[in-house]
Order: sequence, then structure tokens, then C-alpha cells
Amino acid sequence: MYHVASSFPPSPLSPHPPTPRPQALDRASTVFRDFYLSKYSGRRLVWQHSLGSCVLRAAFPRGLKELSVSTFQAAVLLLFNDADTLSYADIAAGCGLEEKELKRTLQSLACGKVRVLTKEPKGRDVGDADSFSFNAAFSEKLFRIKINSIQMKETEEENKKTNEQVLQDRQYQIDAALVRIMKTRKTLSHKLLVAEALQQLKFPIKGADLKKRIESLIDREYLARDPSDANVYNYLA
Repeated sequence: MYHVASSFPPSPLSPHPPTPRPQALDRASTVFRDFYLSKYSGRRLVWQHSLGSCVLRAAFPRGLKELSVSTFQAAVLLLFNDADTLSYADIAAGCGLEEKELKRTLQSLACGKVRVLTKEPKGRDVGDADSFSFNAAFSEKLFRIKINSIQMKETEEENKKTNEQVLQDRQYQIDAALVRIMKTRKTLSHKLLVAEALQQLKFPIKGADLKKRIESLIDREYLARDPSDANVYNYLA
């Protein structure tokens, strides 16, 4: 019913679970990995599956369609090549997505504007006892159809955790910018160092977070406070 027409893997970034399991997606990522590593030696690819997309060619009784979907949506749809109807538990076991991501993905495929799957019982929410079927009655005038993902609102705790993770991922960029500035200037006041770092960094950052990274560089002996003025830093060669 579904097969991968083309795949658009994201750039290699930091690890981001979950990882979809279908073999068709594994084959597509393997082809790109082999191509990439043949061009660049000494590098390693780590996939951001949540940012990937691909095109599935779907054979509906009323005509062939191309579905532009996310990697997670593709992981779910490819399971229906082997069965017309699957329980929520079967899909969870087959695609390897975590619960929240799986329910969000199933909503986009069976409860959204473009319903290539049907859900029993009917309803907007996805439950553990639901079952899903290939929508044999699906029809659409367009040949290429984009199925949008459903965005879920983050809780305050999730938002805080996300911000902390982003800051942790950016620590190396912040440290590199601070060291680069100090290596050039040798001696600089705290105020001027922060000002130059904010100019170089391409993302917003709080002054308190910059101060923490400066303290970390002092602890690791990249920088040192000037003996005559604690608000002035010296670069340690």
C-alpha cells in the first residue's frame, strides 16, 4: 500500500529520541549515510528523526497518491503494508515511538483534515484500546498531498526541560566564542566580554547563563581573574 518514493533526512545534529523502526526507513538512512561518509572521512552521523520528512507513494483503490509526511508519520503508515487493521498496541510495538509522540502522530493521520487511516471508536483523542485501519475510501483531487503534524502544547515543566537541554547543547558554542574573544583581546572586563559574546552568538542568551560559562572557563583554567580587579579577566595561554 505504501512505499518510500523519496526521503529527506535532516542534518546530523544531537541525538533526539525516539527512533522509528521500519526497515524501509532504515534502508533510506543507510543509503544516505554511505553516501555522506564516502564524501567526508572522520565524521559520524547522528539523526534527528523528529526533523525528517519523506514522500510515500500510496496505492488507494480510487487512485495512486503521493503523501508528503514526517518520518514518524511514515513509520506508522509503513506498518499497514502488512495489515489492513492494527491495534494501538501493534502500532506502538511496530514503530518504536514513545507514547506521546505516537498518539500525536496517529491523530494527524486518522483525526485530522487528511485521514488516510480510520480509527475505531471514532473521536478526536487516541486511546490505548483504539484500532486503526487503512482508509480504502480515501479520495483527494490532488496527487501530492501534505499531511501536517499536530503540534502539542508543552507543559511548563516540559518547556523548562527543553530550554535546559537547548542551553546544554549550546554550551560548546558559548565556550568557543568566549575563548576566541579572550584569545584575541588577552584582557577584558566582564561587561565588555559579555557585550562581545552577545554580538558573536547567533541566539539569545541570558547574562546569568553567560556568567556561568565564564566561571566554568575559569575553573578549567582557560581564564583567570585579574589580581587587581575581580571584574577583569585575563586569557591563559
